[in-house]
Amino acid sequence: QVQLVESGGGLVQPGGSLRLSCVASGYSIRFNVMGWYRQAPGKERELVAGITSASSTNYADSVKGRFTISRDNAKNTVNLRMNNLKPEDTAVYYCRAAGDYWGQGTQVTVSS
Repeated sequence: QVQLVESGGGLVQPGGSLRLSCVASGYSIRFNVMGWYRQAPGKERELVAGITSASSTNYADSVKGRFTISRDNAKNTVNLRMNNLKPEDTAVYYCRAAGDYWGQGTQVTVSS
């Protein structure tokens, strides 16, 4: 059974940083595309960042230069480093694995 478990969300002030992690079980991320998505209240889920098996990355325009996605195949983990967070980054963040597997999400709230 495939499971993706996100962690690292929380409440942070504007300008602050967080690091999200997604640990996969029952699934090897090594040869697969992985991604982070987010969904804010009243909005559609959107792609934040993706990473291929060769570690090529892509980002939503709104997070370029602030967020960094990375993978650790040995730990079967994908991370999202988020710097200079803004209130508009507030959302539930989801990990997604190729084959359309999703985690349960982790809440990120950016507020003073």
